[in-house]
Amino acid sequence: MLIWLPMFLREMAIPTAFWLLDWHIHEMLYGYLPAIITGFLLTAIPNWTDRLPLQEGLLTVLVTAWVAGRIAICISAVIGPVAAAVVDVSFLLLVAIAAAREVIAGRNWRNLLTIFIVLIFLAGSIIFLVEDYQTGRRNSARG
Repeated sequence: MLIWLPMFLREMAIPTAFWLLDWHIHEMLYGYLPAIITGFLLTAIPNWTDRLPLQEGLLTVLVTAWVAGRIAICISAVIGPVAAAVVDVSFLLLVAIAAAREVIAGRNWRNLLTIFIVLIFLAGSIIFLVEDYQTGRRNSARG
């Protein structure tokens, strides 16, 4: 909200290739919501599998990937939409891999569905980014 409102009111601009409303929708659906889902999974999976939670190194990688994705989408007009998309979707891919590793190692097969949900978000983000790129809707005065 701290960035969106000034952008919406045209008091601030960021170098995103997205149309402003598309940028906001993407950040809410594929930035903010996956962070919440990841927080839930990182808490729930150790309880489901009787394994230890992710440790500092892997957790740092996930946080770094999430922040890098947010920055990449914000500066997508500078780095290009393909590079921004690759950086952005890497977070969801890493979450799916980390969650799958823990669920499989804990032999908790019934919770593999949660990995499928993360992969649906990954596919949705890719589809959103490709559609935005193909339609050519770019950040402009029409906001």
